[in-house]
Amino acid sequence: MNLRDRLVAQLETARHRSTVLTAIDDTELVAQHSPLMSPLVWDLAHIGSQEELWLVRDVGGREALRPEIDGLYDAFQHSRASRVALPLLTPEEARAYVAEVREKSLDVLERHPLTGRRLEEAGFAFGMIVQHEQQHDETMLATHQLRVGGPLLSAPPPPPGRALPAREVYVPAGESVQGTSTEPWALDNERPAHTVSLPAYWIDTHPVTNAEFTAFVEAGGYGDPRWWSVVGFQHVLDEGLVAPRFWSRDSGGTWFRRRFGVVEPVPGDEPVMHVSFHEAEAYARWVGKRLPTEAEWEKAARWDPEAGRSRRFPWGDGDPTPEHANLGQRHLQPAPVGAYPAGASPLGVEQLIGDVWEWCSSGWEPYPGFEAFPYREYSEVFFGGDYKVLRGGSFGTDAAAVRGTFRNWDHPIRRQIFSGFRCARDASGV
Repeated sequence: MNLRDRLVAQLETARHRSTVLTAIDDTELVAQHSPLMSPLVWDLAHIGSQEELWLVRDVGGREALRPEIDGLYDAFQHSRASRVALPLLTPEEARAYVAEVREKSLDVLERHPLTGRRLEEAGFAFGMIVQHEQQHDETMLATHQLRVGGPLLSAPPPPPGRALPAREVYVPAGESVQGTSTEPWALDNERPAHTVSLPAYWIDTHPVTNAEFTAFVEAGGYGDPRWWSVVGFQHVLDEGLVAPRFWSRDSGGTWFRRRFGVVEPVPGDEPVMHVSFHEAEAYARWVGKRLPTEAEWEKAARWDPEAGRSRRFPWGDGDPTPEHANLGQRHLQPAPVGAYPAGASPLGVEQLIGDVWEWCSSGWEPYPGFEAFPYREYSEVFFGGDYKVLRGGSFGTDAAAVRGTFRNWDHPIRRQIFSGFRCARDASGV
């Protein structure tokens, strides 16, 4: 498939997903289901607004369609909690707007040589907009999880899991490459490629499961300050946390979870999800381990010791397929441990891509030689602060919006995202 056809296909895939997520009653679209999230209709029109700004106006040089709404859909002008009170486009108007924008974007794509400025080279602007829409699709999926009421979405279950031969693997000391300078649609915070040197360490072969995390809960982990940072334990006390978000226990002691409007027993063999960085860190301490650094996570995911190079993905350089990873909202839950043997890294680490975003111990900082592109507000304005890095994507992340170098970040208290973790430990003396 040539570049132009690939871009058309990915734009269509993203729009189909946006349509599925918003093909619901208008009252659901305009409601604010949580102060943490925007109304779904805001996300929909914001997708169109960003596409118009970059593809129609900038790359295409066309006149603005709706310049009067630019400010309404600027994420930096209005907090998520305040957007419901704005004079937003109605669902009908939003659908018509994004359709008109897409028609003009496809016309620009048909005529553009896909070379020229850095923004245009190899279709970067179009790839950026694909990723932007897919990222907001995952945000809208999280909003669906936060809404109260019966299920509005459906999907088949993921494939079955299998037992893995080991709980952790040894990663030898040495140099590896982190980041990329060659991935054509990589975002600015993934760049540039640079060499890192790490001591030896051990890392889990799979994310921590619900069954494993339940043991921490039932051992009184949430009430024992030994396992928590000072800030983390204060958050537990302030919020009254006793288990992952969306979990509840019945009178018989069985744990249930609410998943997109369905209440069901917590499946023990799936990666634990909807846990904050603080919860992940506390569990890791409880089992005598720690969270991996971002560099450790990426080396486990990409480094091929036999070839002496870093791959695009754990399994190699080819794009993800349904055999490699749980991505793209094909399933509305993480897959059981061991479900994707074809996605293993050369070191034998599995499910690094898809299923759940994985918290790392690293703060959100630029790589050496970082350059903001094409705008500071994507990455640069967030560096520093209390943000923590997440890696690998989730079942709600599309293949176009994740790779071995992709970096995500959020506040350490966040639990509405599809977040889990795996543990690591030092290998001193090995």
